[in-house]
Amino acid sequence: MAERRKRRYRLIGFVAVCALLAAPVPAVAVQQERTATPVTVPALSNWTPESGSYDFGGGTRLLAGSASERRVADTLADDLKAAGHGTVPVVRGGAARPGDIVIEVRPTQGSLGAEGYELRAGKRLSITGATETGAFYGTRTLLQLLAQGDHIPAGRTVDVPRYQERGVGVCACYIHISLPWLENLVREMAYHKLDQLLLEIKVKSDAHPEANTWGYYTKDELRRLVALGDRYHVEIIPEINSPGHMDPWIENRPDLQLTDSDGTKQPARLDVTQQAAFDYYTSLMDEYAQVFTAPSWHMGADEYMLGSDYSKYPQMLRYAQEKYGANATPQDAYIDFINRVQAYAASKGKKLRIWNDGLTGANTVPVAAGTTVEHWLNVQTKPSQLIAQGYPLMNAAYSLYLVRGGFHSDTESLYDQSWDPRSFEGEKLASSAGITGAKISLWPDNGRGETENEVTTDTEPALRHLAQATWGDPHPDATYAQFTARGTAVGHAPGWRDLTRVPVPDGTYTLRTAGASLDATVQRTPDGYATVRTAEGCLETKGGKLTLNVPLQPGVSATPQPCDAANTMQRWELAPAPGGYRLVNAITRMALSIADDGRLVQYPPDQHSPATWHLTAH
Repeated sequence: MAERRKRRYRLIGFVAVCALLAAPVPAVAVQQERTATPVTVPALSNWTPESGSYDFGGGTRLLAGSASERRVADTLADDLKAAGHGTVPVVRGGAARPGDIVIEVRPTQGSLGAEGYELRAGKRLSITGATETGAFYGTRTLLQLLAQGDHIPAGRTVDVPRYQERGVGVCACYIHISLPWLENLVREMAYHKLDQLLLEIKVKSDAHPEANTWGYYTKDELRRLVALGDRYHVEIIPEINSPGHMDPWIENRPDLQLTDSDGTKQPARLDVTQQAAFDYYTSLMDEYAQVFTAPSWHMGADEYMLGSDYSKYPQMLRYAQEKYGANATPQDAYIDFINRVQAYAASKGKKLRIWNDGLTGANTVPVAAGTTVEHWLNVQTKPSQLIAQGYPLMNAAYSLYLVRGGFHSDTESLYDQSWDPRSFEGEKLASSAGITGAKISLWPDNGRGETENEVTTDTEPALRHLAQATWGDPHPDATYAQFTARGTAVGHAPGWRDLTRVPVPDGTYTLRTAGASLDATVQRTPDGYATVRTAEGCLETKGGKLTLNVPLQPGVSATPQPCDAANTMQRWELAPAPGGYRLVNAITRMALSIADDGRLVQYPPDQHSPATWHLTAH
């Protein structure tokens, strides 16, 4: 019942968006309710109202015949239950009754494309797609409508996306991001009809254990995430950035690092002139293929010479000229590496994706045809030139970035400008031809600048705006406030977890585990973590080598330090565990263990068993 009341209260958002509050006469309000387009994110591109309503209730069934229809129906049934709508049976065949929901996949409905759908609401409600994905997106619309009440105005919509790729990019490459956070993101993306998640991520390697510095995910962890993405029609594309930004992989492999003319090794730059470097990189690709099923591979290829230039690496020019002749440039060695990776990916049935900033026009060797270029930076080679050269082009504009502890996309300004994927950095195109879509990107440049929960707050409006701008009309409401009211009305995806809940009340406790005990005051932080304050100060992970301003080395101690409300390293998640809780640092995502000498130290859970803390209130 509480969930039903919440859904009724969310109806206020629907009323606000539709301007029904201004209607002084109830009969007029009823008429407006019948004719107004139902509220969704993205907004429905069209709506034909009809008389009456669809009424969801205790007798509702899901009708699905084919295997693909049943998959969609099964997922919808689980989501209806998670959203508080009860258990709705999935029925194979039979005539539809009033209140039923009919799922249909009809390949003959070619006008709906690969992701469009038709939704009809009346005595019963039907969702039709030409593909399973299209029917699935129709169920997302239904869930959003039911989030606002059990009565849906009768009518019909045919809803087809304008762009094929509607995405989010996340760098979980240095600073670890928790799996529950990533799972929430997948659900929220699907709920808003976003279909592509780029993960620059580190899979723990069996072939190269020397690369397993912290920041990694186990293969089983990522298999679960990929399975969730498959179920929710979110394609998860992996990335290992190369040949730059390779330090997470080669910091312990100096033999593969590019060496400058002074003999200095560059731990972030792979030496593309070595066959061993190519073999190393492709062996990592092979390991990722054990986990990721997407038909694409992203190799990054950005900022290879950031803060330097090719002249400091004469071996690059020698390599290029030996392979491509006297007129070759050092950049040709870089393009050669991209093309070799492209050919390897193609041999495995995958298409290559790269960032655009290395395509400065200083090369004589072209990037292999069919490589998708994701444009984020304004360089000499413009988006229009890349499209003219035949490259699929995605808009990953810097204006859409959210940098942890740094630059944040101005979503309100972008909405007011009616931003759409034709607006690249440095150039706005007149046509959408050749543009695959767009995405927002989350980067960890100052890893301790914000916690995951703070990042969530920043990301939500940007995600909804990107969903709107890539699916339909980029400016469906007169004001940004009206657009954000849509988000309030539809709420979060079913199954979304509130990660800001602290499982114990504020207070003073004795925390005990095998080999250690401390008295501390536990107090919730505004972003949903907790500080642990002892008589000596607030518990903080501090020391060791810093990566992006974060102590990421396993074995680093947690000690009491002067309390500082702004210091994110003093924030902890109390993660429930059998018999108690684990103390997980909000930034490093490592749990505390007890060292042999009694110190509190952080470790990845697969390296050292986390301590389980029993809390006794004073």
